[in-house]
Amino acid sequence: MINIALDGPAGSGKSTVAKIIAKKLDILYLDTGATYRACALKCLNEGVDVRDEEKVRPLIENIDIKVKYENGGQVTLLDGKNVSAEIRKNEVSMLASAVSALKCVRLKMVEMQRKIAAECNCVLDGRDIGSFVLPDAKYKFFVTADPEIRAQRRYKELLERGQKVDFNELLQEIKTRDYNDSHRDFAPLKKADGPPGHDADTLFLCQGPRIAEQLFDAFCFKAHGVAPHKSNLCASFGGLCRCTGKSARTRARCAQRGRERIFARWGSQSLS
Repeated sequence: MINIALDGPAGSGKSTVAKIIAKKLDILYLDTGATYRACALKCLNEGVDVRDEEKVRPLIENIDIKVKYENGGQVTLLDGKNVSAEIRKNEVSMLASAVSALKCVRLKMVEMQRKIAAECNCVLDGRDIGSFVLPDAKYKFFVTADPEIRAQRRYKELLERGQKVDFNELLQEIKTRDYNDSHRDFAPLKKADGPPGHDADTLFLCQGPRIAEQLFDAFCFKAHGVAPHKSNLCASFGGLCRCTGKSARTRARCAQRGRERIFARWGSQSLS
């Protein structure tokens, strides 16, 4: 069974990367953050303080969260209702950071996540996938970017959804969430221990799926000992483009041919 763990702070681009890798490998993508957002929404709807574990615990014990897949995308159901759009509101995002710090919530959600991972090949993204949810996962990546870059992405995303937000407030919220996620007592955000995985700074993710392509290259290298083209591995993976004298277009074509050769040779079947 193939499980790929991607961890990183809010807005780092890990979900974008995870979706592309899952599509390329034709395996399941599980957005674990959606389950915590659903928990936060449940607390919000019931008027329960997300920081009061004694009140949250009975709510979580009986919560009905289901994840299903329609038209290639993940749909999150809370008490039988599709809340995929509602859980992306900024208010819910901030509450999710608080509720996810509670041990009773994490244990409940991790139980569900591990069950899914044990039943199928999948890519999971979150804060503690490689360190806690799937510590034995063979393929682990830590995805990050500067807080201002992540705030800009989130700001644009919320504006496109018709939500009015203040950029400076959003930036501060992201910094606060980073601190809360990395300093909580139980299963904090951190790079996984053990054999080193790969780190990726997604500063240039806005330029297209290049970071995801590089992560996929690194995955292939770890899985099979062969990279599509060594010059395509970014600095995060131990080597910068070294095709001196060649244009970026030439390097891109070379890398794409390499990826195609890997698919032709192994395909998704060899990864199961």
